[in-house]
Amino acid sequence: MRFCVLGGGSKGNATYIEAGGTRLLIDAGFSGREIESRLDALGVDPARLDAIVLSHEHGDHIRGAGVLSRRYRLPLCANRATFQAAGKGLGDPAAVQEFTTGTTFCCGEIKLHPFAVSHDAAEPVGFLVAAGGLLLGHCTDLGMVSRLARHRLSGCHALVLECNHDPEMLSAGPYTPALKQRVRSRHGHLANHEAADLLTELLHPGLTRVVLSHLSETNNTPALAEQTVRAALTAAATAHPPPELAIACQQRGSALFQLTPAP
Repeated sequence: MRFCVLGGGSKGNATYIEAGGTRLLIDAGFSGREIESRLDALGVDPARLDAIVLSHEHGDHIRGAGVLSRRYRLPLCANRATFQAAGKGLGDPAAVQEFTTGTTFCCGEIKLHPFAVSHDAAEPVGFLVAAGGLLLGHCTDLGMVSRLARHRLSGCHALVLECNHDPEMLSAGPYTPALKQRVRSRHGHLANHEAADLLTELLHPGLTRVVLSHLSETNNTPALAEQTVRAALTAAATAHPPPELAIACQQRGSALFQLTPAP
C-alpha cells in the first residue's frame, strides 16, 4: 500500500491511496485542476483512478469531486446522508456508490470500513483502509475521540490524523466567539494535545507512520503540532521505536509513503 496526503486544511483535503491495481482518493476538496496537478507531481494519471470516497459534505472535502467524477467517469462513494447534504455541490457525478456507515465495502483490491465520527456534518465518517494485510486509519475531522474511533484506529500500520489547533492560539486569535466555540466543541476539531493523547493510546510496534493533517493556518503551526506530538510520544517511553511523523500542509502534497508488511 502507498499513500500521499495531497493536502490537508480548511482550504482543501484529499488523500491518494493505491494498493495492487486499485487507486482511489479519500475526499477531493481542491479544484479538479489542482488535484490533477498534485497527482501529476506523484506521477499518477487521474484517468487511472478507480473511485473517490467522501468522508462528509463540507466544501473543503468535496470541492473537486463532481468535476473529477464527470471528467474521468469515476464513481463517488459516500453514505446517503452525505450525498443528500452535498446536494448541488457534487453537480451530476458520472456514478454514485452508496455505502452504509459501519459496513465494510470494497473498491477493487482495497477494503474500506467507514466508521462514525463526531463532527458538524450530516453523517461524517473516518475510514479504516485495508489491503494486503496492511491497515491505514484516516480521520481528519472530529471534535472528540469516541470509544468507537479509538477502537477502529487501534492496530493500524499508518494513520492520517487531524491535529487542528493550539488552544491558546485559538483563544487569542481572530475568530469570532461563535466560531471558536464551534472549533473546540465536541463536533468541531481536535486540538494538538488531543491528537497527541490519542496517538499515545494507539502506539504499538506495527504503527510505523503518522501524518498529522488538517492543521489550521490561523490557529496552529507545523512546529507547534509536531512539538506537542513528539513530546507525548517521548513521554510514553515505549520499548519500540515511535512512528515516523510527517506534517501535511495546504500548499503541496506530502511524500508518497510506502507501507509494507512486517517480516
